[in-house]
Amino acid sequence: MTRFVSRAALCGLFFFARAVSAQTLPQDGQRDQDFALHGQATLVVQGVGGLASPYRGGNSLTPRQVKETADLTAYIGARPWKGAEIWVNPEIDQGFGLSNTLGVAGFPSAEAYKVGKSEPYFRLQRAFIGQTIGLGGARETVAALANQLGGSRSVDRIVLTIGKFGVADVFDTNAYAHDPRADFLNWTAIDAGTFDYAADAWGYTTGIAAEVYRGDWTVRAGLFNLSTIPNGERLERGFQQYQLDGEVEHRHLIAGRPGSVRFGVFRNRGRFSRFDDALAYAAATGAAVDPAPTRRRMTRMGAYMNMDQALTDTLGLFARAGISDGDIEPYDFTDIDRTAQIGAVLNGKGWGRAQDRVGLVLIANGISAVHRRYLAAGGLGVLVGDGKLPNAGAEEIVEAFYDVPLFQRFAVTLDAQHVQNPGYNRDRGPAEILALRLHGAF
Repeated sequence: MTRFVSRAALCGLFFFARAVSAQTLPQDGQRDQDFALHGQATLVVQGVGGLASPYRGGNSLTPRQVKETADLTAYIGARPWKGAEIWVNPEIDQGFGLSNTLGVAGFPSAEAYKVGKSEPYFRLQRAFIGQTIGLGGARETVAALANQLGGSRSVDRIVLTIGKFGVADVFDTNAYAHDPRADFLNWTAIDAGTFDYAADAWGYTTGIAAEVYRGDWTVRAGLFNLSTIPNGERLERGFQQYQLDGEVEHRHLIAGRPGSVRFGVFRNRGRFSRFDDALAYAAATGAAVDPAPTRRRMTRMGAYMNMDQALTDTLGLFARAGISDGDIEPYDFTDIDRTAQIGAVLNGKGWGRAQDRVGLVLIANGISAVHRRYLAAGGLGVLVGDGKLPNAGAEEIVEAFYDVPLFQRFAVTLDAQHVQNPGYNRDRGPAEILALRLHGAF
């Protein structure tokens, strides 16, 4: 009963805010917006069936379970002076991911945070200021969206973002696979699994990002706080442990259809453990394998490629690939040292439902040899750890979704995932995972 009342309250707040926001939406031809209020509400119910599970560890995926997550977000923005935007995103969250968001490196729901609660709780997920500096020349129209005031801007420009936001708000974006509230759900479908981006347990951090747009090219750089401990709930202050990010993007037309390619790198500097140090310490002391005693200040790096391309008026293709230092423990994202994915999204124009969308992605995630030895010795990662790993293999994921808009700004999505070797363990799985997503936004 409590959960029902909680979700009803979330829905009530959403529709109340939607009614209030009607006065803030710009009309066609209106000047630049000075204020905006947007909102979204998302409910995901996800379940996994039976799977081979001869043994379990502290981070194993449990068979036969159903979990729910719900969130309600407001996007409140204002323009204090020319070219500037201030945004805050208060959010109410509730629910749990499968196995409390554990058991699969490519976790099946990016709507599930690493912290779950049975009752609604409040978070201020974003609070940032953005400044756009025009470099002259042609201008383009800017749509009024969540965290973006409507109006116009220079095509060539510099954009600075400072405050609390998500690294993935700026880096590793993709036209077809980047929003778990609208397209794919899997963590490693919406971002490169090896991109160990700075974040608290909810996926946000504090820092600064700079972007320079010139013609078809964009160069991005960022400095962000890591969490105080790997996979932690609290962020550093003052960049004692930090991440540096860089990305180059090129936009193009192929046969008159838009596409883009991005190459990115990251450098994490903080207190990490090498996997072989943790194994050696456990062997010398007789203690359980634990990276905490051998953490010291060091650097972990990685790189990724990300592309999207419209092939027809209805079909788009995307792909990602990434690699990171597999000798050192991941810090804030998930347990992946190399990854590759390819997928496509098709709208339903061909069967008379142009607003419907269907998507399919194939993902392969892997870890280094020493990372496998660490898990085999009973070590726990960010998300995975079955207590032992005698028969390791790549984690292979297939995800498909069908998204149906029922009415304006409200959609229902059916999602299915097949996970082979969850947690890199050939002795477990495969896992068949189904989800229903309800999403409304204004």
